[in-house]
Amino acid sequence: MSRSGKLAIKIPAGTSVALENGGISVKGKGGTLTRAVHPAVSISIDGGEVKVLPAMDTRLARALWGTYAAHVRSMIAGVNTPFSKKLDVQGIGYRAELSGKAIKLNVGFSHPIFVEIPEGISVTIEKNIITISGIDKDAVGLFTAKVRAIKKPEPYKGKGIRYEKEIVRHKDGKKSGASA
Repeated sequence: MSRSGKLAIKIPAGTSVALENGGISVKGKGGTLTRAVHPAVSISIDGGEVKVLPAMDTRLARALWGTYAAHVRSMIAGVNTPFSKKLDVQGIGYRAELSGKAIKLNVGFSHPIFVEIPEGISVTIEKNIITISGIDKDAVGLFTAKVRAIKKPEPYKGKGIRYEKEIVRHKDGKKSGASA
């Protein structure tokens, strides 16, 4: 039994939820999100609530029950207030700047790295802090992880691209001196 799946999802004012040919569509002031629904899960809209139930009594249906409930919750939240994540670029000479529809990163390579910004995501850069925001929680998280993967923070000096409040554990470098 899914604890999060059992709870009914309230639809806030100004948001509309519709079931369309095997998918769910959520429309709000931020935009419209659609997602295909697996046949093992059934979604119903009753008044101002969305209910997610397993369509059959299988292990897969029970596994997807809470997952789809969480997807619907994040879709409703995203169309009302966009999700955002922040990345911090740290290191001497490391820079991030916007270059048209791409992020230009100078992060210790012999050449700058250009990362294309996908549709539906907005990026702002202020003092080497990259703010990525959008209405789709999955797309924001995926793009943030893609940018961070270009130069992960290294454990000796902490240089690289890290999440805003990420703590990087530092390792000691080589020990100097003879051990007798």
